[in-house]
Amino acid sequence: MWEYEHGVETTAAPEAIWRLWADVPNWGTWNAEIEKIEISGPFEKGARITMTPPGDDPVELVVAEAVEGELFVDEARFGDLLLRTVHRIDRLGQDRARVVYRMEITGAGAGEAGPQIGPGITADWPDTMASLVELARR
Repeated sequence: MWEYEHGVETTAAPEAIWRLWADVPNWGTWNAEIEKIEISGPFEKGARITMTPPGDDPVELVVAEAVEGELFVDEARFGDLLLRTVHRIDRLGQDRARVVYRMEITGAGAGEAGPQIGPGITADWPDTMASLVELARR
């Protein structure tokens, strides 16, 4: 298994962060690594998201879990590998929250493939999360 986690503290309201997450067609406004994105229906468990990074092939994601105002999990399969990303809001107090993204790569060959592909996938997380919380604070 390969795993990586990044978190950022913010004064943005958790509800504002959740609204941005649930508005999948507009993820590109705070995530520069999205050229095109589509969702198959409501933002809930079972929804399918097709995300196209700039100059790359589309990536198919499935929302494996969604708890309004708290977290959502998306999963992508590449052969025997499962890429699972948890997006979580931890409430730290009355006016603070911590937004956490955690990726876990599992499956046959994850110990070798994870360190090869994981850092490239997660490299933009600090910038993406900074943009997300900044937009949520407005």
